[in-house]
Amino acid sequence: MTNPNQQPEKLTGTSLDIPAEKRAQLKQLFPSAFTESQNVQGEIIESIDFEKLKAELGTFSDLLENRRERYGMDWPGKKEALRLIQTPSRATLKPCREESVNFDSTENLYIEGDNLEVLKLLQKSYYGQVKMIYIDPPYNTGKEFIYPDNYAEDLQTYLEYAGLIDGDGKKFSTNTANEGRFHTKWLNMMYPRLYLARNLLRDDGVIFITIDDNELSNLKKLCDEVFGEENFVANVIWQHSIQPKGYLGKFSVHHNYILIYSKSQNFILGSLDRTEEHNKAYANPDNDPKGLWRSGDVRNSLYRPNLIFDIFSPSGNIIKPPSNGWRWSKETIAEKISTGEIIFNQTETSIIRKIYLETVEGRAPETIWFGKEVGTTRDGNKSIKELFENNTPFETPKPVELIIKMMELIRDKSESQIILDFFAGSATTAHAILNMNKQDGGDRKFILVQLPEPCDEDSEAFKAGFRTISDIGKERIRRVIKKLNDKQEGKLDLENDKEQDRGFRVFKLDQSNFKQWNTLPPTTVPDKILEQLELHIDHISETASQEDLLFEILLKAGFMPTAQAQDQTLAGKKVFSIAEGALLICLEDAVTKELIDEVVASEPMQFICLDAAFGGNDQLKANAVQTFAAHNMQKEKHNQIIFRTV
Repeated sequence: MTNPNQQPEKLTGTSLDIPAEKRAQLKQLFPSAFTESQNVQGEIIESIDFEKLKAELGTFSDLLENRRERYGMDWPGKKEALRLIQTPSRATLKPCREESVNFDSTENLYIEGDNLEVLKLLQKSYYGQVKMIYIDPPYNTGKEFIYPDNYAEDLQTYLEYAGLIDGDGKKFSTNTANEGRFHTKWLNMMYPRLYLARNLLRDDGVIFITIDDNELSNLKKLCDEVFGEENFVANVIWQHSIQPKGYLGKFSVHHNYILIYSKSQNFILGSLDRTEEHNKAYANPDNDPKGLWRSGDVRNSLYRPNLIFDIFSPSGNIIKPPSNGWRWSKETIAEKISTGEIIFNQTETSIIRKIYLETVEGRAPETIWFGKEVGTTRDGNKSIKELFENNTPFETPKPVELIIKMMELIRDKSESQIILDFFAGSATTAHAILNMNKQDGGDRKFILVQLPEPCDEDSEAFKAGFRTISDIGKERIRRVIKKLNDKQEGKLDLENDKEQDRGFRVFKLDQSNFKQWNTLPPTTVPDKILEQLELHIDHISETASQEDLLFEILLKAGFMPTAQAQDQTLAGKKVFSIAEGALLICLEDAVTKELIDEVVASEPMQFICLDAAFGGNDQLKANAVQTFAAHNMQKEKHNQIIFRTV
């Protein structure tokens, strides 16, 4: 006899619970630091013994240590920003087929919305999956800052800002220097976004951040805290302008910075391709059969007394050592002389080390990137102007070559790489990825996030019909794809071009399609209380399509919104099959025992259906739970099925 009180597992409507995830990771490393205690309600809860944890880490101190001054970065609002990170999002991403290109086959994403909410929503599906992040955040010049500094402002604020719901006409505002919280507001905006972004990086991942003098020092300290000082890779100077500008009496600024941090020490910095310009120093004056070579240093950079010795030439001349000593031992130098790698000059007064071109693999990246090599802001303008019929809908786009240079440092054509840009602007990142994939046959995928920031009514963009920055970005990607697919462009490799992903799915941040997952303000008004209770009865938004529901469930279940969903029929019901049947989703209004039996026979990893589809039949729901439980008892762990309802 079945128990009618048995219930399937409920799918949660929130993004990843980051504190719980961190606690689980910590418990794996230090199980002895976790203990059980009783709260005021008499419930047994698990807690962390922080003194025991410090002892596990080799720090033995008294309880007063927390009162001592510590080295670190702090600012007003930092604690609230940390709480903001830990507040899950209940929003969703709604698909927009009509604005997409090759929606059904592409794995590229363009997401329109507040990037903080979006980063939270991506945690479950992209945690530890992103190879590279590039962002060009607001530089905090006092003009372009448009993100809120009020911790009560959340999805509701964004929906009102974007005009998706009626409200008080809230707006994201600029950040002016005379407000007194100039740097604080910027830090409160950046901290949670960088924190969440780090979670998305792979262990061998890397982030590039462009910035100017206004916040360079703060950004460096912030990244040291979020990513760790040991994961600092470089601070690159990028020459963004060549033409002189400004007035007498102050410097003409021609550079910005690119801060580079890795997720961990597993990041491997790649080398750059060599050109004829880089090989000019190589020659072959002595007709060496090994080919072109250049001379290399034979001196030691550090004082090494054990490497201070005389070298005797073939005619017996004595060659004195450099002040710090030679680079190698006597034995190694003798071996290099015998192989011809070290030769004597004509007068036999010094030795020459040969570095052969054929042994040189690429070249090391340098910390100054010149505009002639990676482009300038003017080049970025030229590139976008060519796409938009000689108009410039975006004032300061980054040059495509700059992003390509970054990708060259992580290049590996043997694997697919996900690249994220959550301050997407005019979508230069997508442009660069599509171009580079064509150049080298790579399989890079992009995720772009951009707030639908309104275009100024006096701007070229507005006059050209673009109402928001995100409209410009989406249209730019469409035009780049059309240009690459145009036969007039020429194709380096027809076979590779056919296989390349030249599309993107557009999603827009919105409130959940499931009413019970939307955050509602507390109320004591009887009519409002009744209204909230009714949400749990008829809990699906009247305007939600099956596709809206499908993608929200995919997102909340931890699947990527780029997953391909195949329709199939089981027991006369439409079922969506994802990841080759690993996940089955039924969004029909009614489920049957026959459907449950066929789902179990298919052996997916998860099955999700609407709770309302049981029509209040607790016996049918209990039977379904028992059917899955009976199957799981007979199977190995990897063949068991998770049964969930929404």
